[in-house]
Amino acid sequence: MGAGIEITGTGLMLAVLGIAIVITAIILAFKFYYKGKSAEELSDKYRDKDWGSPLKARAKYPDVNPFNLTGPMFRFGMVIALGLTLLALSWTQFEEEIYIPDDALVLDEELEIEPPRTAEPPPPPPPPPPPVIEEVPDEEILEEEEPEFMDMSIEEEQIIEEAPEPVVEEAPPPPPPPPPPPEPEVAEIFKVVEDMPRFPGCEDLGTKQEKMQCAQKKMLEYVYKNIKYPAIARENGIQGRAVIQFVVEKDGKITDAKILRDPGAGTGAEALRVVEAMNDLPERWTPGKQRGKPVRVQFTLPVSFKLE
Repeated sequence: MGAGIEITGTGLMLAVLGIAIVITAIILAFKFYYKGKSAEELSDKYRDKDWGSPLKARAKYPDVNPFNLTGPMFRFGMVIALGLTLLALSWTQFEEEIYIPDDALVLDEELEIEPPRTAEPPPPPPPPPPPVIEEVPDEEILEEEEPEFMDMSIEEEQIIEEAPEPVVEEAPPPPPPPPPPPEPEVAEIFKVVEDMPRFPGCEDLGTKQEKMQCAQKKMLEYVYKNIKYPAIARENGIQGRAVIQFVVEKDGKITDAKILRDPGAGTGAEALRVVEAMNDLPERWTPGKQRGKPVRVQFTLPVSFKLE
């Protein structure tokens, strides 16, 4: 079996441009040819010719009648149409080859993954300041004034009236303290759920397993297509595997992305940049589900940096 004809988009464009130039050149050549035939020359040539029919040469002489070339022009047009059809069928789009390591999603056992944090308890209030005891110096002596003498003697004829009981007004009770502010509700973050989150672009497939395999492939293609090896890491021969941890929210948005492992020289920061750029894609992740409801799921992604 012979090999098929393959042509790139650039080759197809150049071929169409060449055909257009050839057609334009043919038109200009015929125009130049017919322009060189003068009416006086043709009139002298066919002055004594018997046409046999009054319809012949009524409008044009045979030398300048383009309808005489109907057959060759039709065949030429068919050849051009056939050539364009062959070029269109041979147009091949070559996909960019993306290198993906075989163990791209394998995590090292010694990597310690921090458990997801849902809600941190509020810090305790600061203790009250200790009372300040001011010491009175010994030299300071308070002089008390002598009380003034008052005559408290009572005569027999004097009537003593009982003093009225003082009226004590009860102070109103203090207002109750305001209730403490409610703690913010933070949804729980899962590590493993019934339906793990999936990278976008595979939701039109059939089974859950097919969707997951397709999502992993598309995620790796996205990562290794957009990753840029830092120049300083390439110059110093730094290789390794960066590990990024992030949370897939209920709406498919990526949050809390951070570096768990950084080989250095900007590799970890570059991997983090690619992960955070997932929020700029036309579609977001399919969120993870637990018991049929979307939940927040923690995701760990290793990114390998390897020099060729």
